[in-house]
Amino acid sequence: MDLTQLKVFNMLTTRMNWLNERQRVLAQNIANADTPDYVARDLAPPDFKAALRRTEARLGMATTSGAHMAGGGGSAPTTAKTEKREFETTPTGNGVVLEEELMKVAESRGEYELMVNLYTKQVGMLKAAISGGGGRR
Repeated sequence: MDLTQLKVFNMLTTRMNWLNERQRVLAQNIANADTPDYVARDLAPPDFKAALRRTEARLGMATTSGAHMAGGGGSAPTTAKTEKREFETTPTGNGVVLEEELMKVAESRGEYELMVNLYTKQVGMLKAAISGGGGRR
């Protein structure tokens, strides 16, 4: 059975791959902390909200009686706050702030551990469902 065919595993794998690539980019930033004119980079996170919206659009509420109400399908509006921030630069033009990069590395590591835990839990639930009982005796 290919677990990537299941949406939850596909999304977890996508997030884990993104976190791996982000760690590589952040490590490159740290390695170039003394390189003149180097500008720190970061990756844009994958847009899971758009993927969820695409999935929700295909799902519909089932009605088994004419008296049932149709599903609204609408979601509450969300607000996004964009913050533009000027980054520090050294006299040589380097834009890497080690403290910020290390905080991003720690954040990515924590998120990766969370994804591994979620993946493990999902596999455990799948095994319990397949074995029929999940530990009941």
